[in-house]
Amino acid sequence: MEIIRFSSIRPEPWRNGGGVTREIARHPREASPDGAWDWRVSIAEVGKAGDFSAFPGMERVISVIDGELLVLTVDGEEHAMERYRPFRFSGDAATSSALPTGDIRDLNVIARRGAFKGYLSILELSKKRAHPVFEGQLAILLEGKASVADGAGDSAGEGSGGEPVELGRYDAVVGSDEASPELLGRGFVAIVSLDPAGPAES
Repeated sequence: MEIIRFSSIRPEPWRNGGGVTREIARHPREASPDGAWDWRVSIAEVGKAGDFSAFPGMERVISVIDGELLVLTVDGEEHAMERYRPFRFSGDAATSSALPTGDIRDLNVIARRGAFKGYLSILELSKKRAHPVFEGQLAILLEGKASVADGAGDSAGEGSGGEPVELGRYDAVVGSDEASPELLGRGFVAIVSLDPAGPAES
């Protein structure tokens, strides 16, 4: 079972100085010679209104995960984004932000169009019914308390042997179809799914 600890991720400043980003995961994991990737999941701290970086050929899904409100203007159209309400838009679009209620933190899923399709849903956890995390998914604890254990007890890595492992805020669990990790707790979790694009989308 693989757990990505948020505290171990180095923050990288934005080019415009408006905030910092922490990259949780990307594919391929090792950068290609031109630095390209097919998908990336990250958490950004936004402390200043301004332009968003363009990602040509990409599709983005974003959700506020801390703070009250982010207002995005995408190709001239304004969208008010409340916490835990994912919003999908094109990485090609001219995009700028406003922060009417102060600083926010957001979760970003960016996928290369024609290669992958990214999805983001935010769910409430249960203490009684475990939530499995499958291959091609990441589960990120947004708030509350939760533990994770693998489903069979024979996986390598943190939490192997079936013993539950406590998660910190914004820790991510990498999904698997073998001994699928299972989450229990109280709070909210983001489930990110990265699906290979089908023939109709390529």
